Amino acid sequence: MYNFNGLLTTVKLHNEGGTILTLPDLIALLGALATFLFGMSTMTTGLEKLTSGKLASLLEKLTDNIFKGVLLGAVVAGMVHSSAATTVMCIGFVNAGILKLRQAVGVIMGANIGTTVTAQILRLGGLSGDNLFLLLLRPEMLGPIFAFTGIIFYSFFSGGHKRTWGQIFLGLGLLFMGIKSMETALTPLTQLEAFQQMFIQFSNPILGILVGAGITALIQSSTASVAILQALSASGVVTFSVAMPIIMGQNIGTCVTAILSSIGASRNAKRTAAVHLYFNIIGTLVFSLVLYGLNAAVGLVFWNQIMDYGSIANLHSIFNIVCTLILLPFNRLLVWLVEKTIPETGEDSMATLLDPRFLATPPVALERCREVVIQMGELAQKNLGLAQGLLIDYNEKQLARIQENEERLDHMEGSLDRYLVQLSSHSLPGRDSDMVSDLLHALTDFERIGDYAVNLSESATILHEQNLSFTPQAAEELKYVCSAVDEALGTTVEAYRTKSAENAFRVEPLEEVVDLMTATLRERHVERLKRGDCTVEVGTQFLELLTNLERISDHCSNAAVRVIQQASPHGALIRQDIHNYLQQLHQGGSQAFVIQYEQAKKRYYQPIAVEFPQKEVSK
Repeated sequence: MYNFNGLLTTVKLHNEGGTILTLPDLIALLGALATFLFGMSTMTTGLEKLTSGKLASLLEKLTDNIFKGVLLGAVVAGMVHSSAATTVMCIGFVNAGILKLRQAVGVIMGANIGTTVTAQILRLGGLSGDNLFLLLLRPEMLGPIFAFTGIIFYSFFSGGHKRTWGQIFLGLGLLFMGIKSMETALTPLTQLEAFQQMFIQFSNPILGILVGAGITALIQSSTASVAILQALSASGVVTFSVAMPIIMGQNIGTCVTAILSSIGASRNAKRTAAVHLYFNIIGTLVFSLVLYGLNAAVGLVFWNQIMDYGSIANLHSIFNIVCTLILLPFNRLLVWLVEKTIPETGEDSMATLLDPRFLATPPVALERCREVVIQMGELAQKNLGLAQGLLIDYNEKQLARIQENEERLDHMEGSLDRYLVQLSSHSLPGRDSDMVSDLLHALTDFERIGDYAVNLSESATILHEQNLSFTPQAAEELKYVCSAVDEALGTTVEAYRTKSAENAFRVEPLEEVVDLMTATLRERHVERLKRGDCTVEVGTQFLELLTNLERISDHCSNAAVRVIQQASPHGALIRQDIHNYLQQLHQGGSQAFVIQYEQAKKRYYQPIAVEFPQKEVSK
């Protein structure tokens, strides 16, 4: 029945005892739910930043055993408070070719256990007693304490882990405040006879499962829907027979996030989402058959028991643990089932290097971007080796491989550039933002190195097609320049792969030696041209080769310097001014630099420092 009386109290629901629920109550309920969901999102984002991709690395490394996978999945999901986020992460890894489907199964099973941590934390809402310690543990006390602590850290610290911890505390505080506000807002609603009768209907397992699945699918979080159920339990209308099917439905509903995430992904990524769905459906069916069968046969004493915060949290945990224990021995059968459901098509695309799913977890996305940059460096290194080989022994197949690699490099550069731009639109802490900038520069450096390698191959093609060759002197000179550039690029890629400032430091002395060699050889070759020791056509290609090799060396220097910069403390000169840092090195400001420069000079410059006495005209 409705009563119209004023603007804010326009809608009033009545029971026989009088007015029960007003419009402000409904608005307060929505606000409480929003506070809770925002708190969970804030806390999860903070936890993801704090881990900085370490959890993702664990997922990659510690899944060789199904039991390790279960444990790892539970830990990761418990830390990020989301089984859906962990499953989506798995889908991304499978899609990217990092994890195999069988490795992902254990992680998904464990994630269902780990996600119950939040409900266990929220059971603090059911604590009672006059003890001061117990009082402080109640959500209405913890919420403001955590929120206030979090906002202090978040507002007054500009960077580092302190600000991130502030975000986590703020999210946790809002989580507690939201759950308490929901409980308060739901109190009038639970007094309605119609609402109580509606809840009784949920004891029907099919209806309860559908309701639980529907709510969870709508808000994209089983943790949040379990929290709503915990808040409702304060009214005393939630019994075991009502809570059980809703919780089972919540586990099924959370699969929607993973299914949506797998759209447009590889076949195995779709299979990973299907594993999550089948696991929860089969677990629900088996658990239901056993539970409802026992109740029908002997009548379970706890069937109509009133549930509270703690008992719902325990029920949620027990259900997921039992399902995992039941299905764990049949993990191979689960893989077989999804493979039959989603069969081979023969048209599956290659695993994507950069999965959009990682964008929701910036630290993970950044680590994947770094891996792609390393792959670009390795590909550029291969092309340099192939191009140098063409100068010695021209081969059409090698030329074709260079072109293929160059196309891959261009594709990787374009994809990575767009991906990093998307990633930069997220709220990133200072060090992650710096890493985005470094990656953008590094991908450009390695792509340009690839371009210069192509230029080398083009010079080799001209020499081959026109039947031209260098003098023995020029050929020997080129051999040493190529060797020096090879070492510079190899050292740069290795430094980037290992994040080694020590390796990166070795690049600049090599770059200086390459500059010395190319300057010397240009002057020497001009003199050869003047003397008529070689033709203009050959001389032009020689100078072109020197220019491209020198530029490759320059880009190696750029990439290596940024590795050193990232590894240096904030007060270091390289952090403030790279140009001045390099200038000091070249002026003898570092004894280590001088020593390494002299060593590189001895290896590469001294063997060609003196021109051959004999002069031979190239053909």
